[in-house]
Amino acid sequence: MRGRIRQVGMITAMLLAGAQIAYAGILAAGLATLPSPEAAITDPWFTLMEGLILVIAPLMVVLMAALHLLTRGSRRLFSLLALVFTALLAGLTSAVHFTILVLSRDPAMGGAARWLAFEWPSLVYVLDILAWDIFFALSVLFAAGLFSGGGLAAWIRGLLITSGLLALAGLAGVALADMQIRNIGILGYAVVFPAATVLIAIYLHRKPLSGPRH
Repeated sequence: MRGRIRQVGMITAMLLAGAQIAYAGILAAGLATLPSPEAAITDPWFTLMEGLILVIAPLMVVLMAALHLLTRGSRRLFSLLALVFTALLAGLTSAVHFTILVLSRDPAMGGAARWLAFEWPSLVYVLDILAWDIFFALSVLFAAGLFSGGGLAAWIRGLLITSGLLALAGLAGVALADMQIRNIGILGYAVVFPAATVLIAIYLHRKPLSGPRH
């Protein structure tokens, strides 16, 4: 049974890494087309990014669920908290981005559409910051506690901690109402975290996640 769970975790980590790398590439392409740093990313890049987030979010939940089931001993508290915060992240960001995809371009929304515009300080932007700069950060920081020892585990632990701290640092942009500063968080979940998922896939291929049995 553990072997099957480990296989699911490994495959999910690989799929997640691929989806995140695709997202990062599309994000880079979208940013490259902006007339100014303050401008919002336009289609087709924006719609592709929204769709990929709806793929990435459930994959993150599956991966954290697999890690939780593979964890033993006192570290199960960390794996459970990582799973809970990932579920909060996935639920909130999926609701936000599905709503944007369906309603933001509907003429019937009228003036209310500005609350669905993915730009500061719209409602959906604030909710997405809650999802990625807080819930994501907490999920990966707790997940870092599942990987002990040196070698590959140390690399995974370091990348997860770095991605979480970068996401939290993005909150400085909220405090200063400067979304250029907030983009620091994007480095955490769009650049560093994908690297961690690649290593997690390799780690699960080599051995099951475990911990002390007391």
